[in-house]
Amino acid sequence: MSYPLTSEKDGIKMKPELMEIDKLYHCIFQDKVMLVFKDNMEMLHCYEIEEKELVDKVKTCSNPDDVEKIFEDYIKKENLKN
Repeated sequence: MSYPLTSEKDGIKMKPELMEIDKLYHCIFQDKVMLVFKDNMEMLHCYEIEEKELVDKVKTCSNPDDVEKIFEDYIKKENLKN
């Protein structure tokens, strides 16, 4: 099965029909992490992350399933500061 998000020079191409419900997908576009998931009503939710630390970690991540862990760890770290 191919990945439902691809980053191209003109933008991001999405194939929602390939997405599983409530699974997070990502790609890098213009030095930003684009996050997309489809909910149980088949609505797409898209988020753009510019935080350099996160973008760099996602760029070097070899396993797409580890991306959620990167964000979870970042959220825990930032919450400890508050």
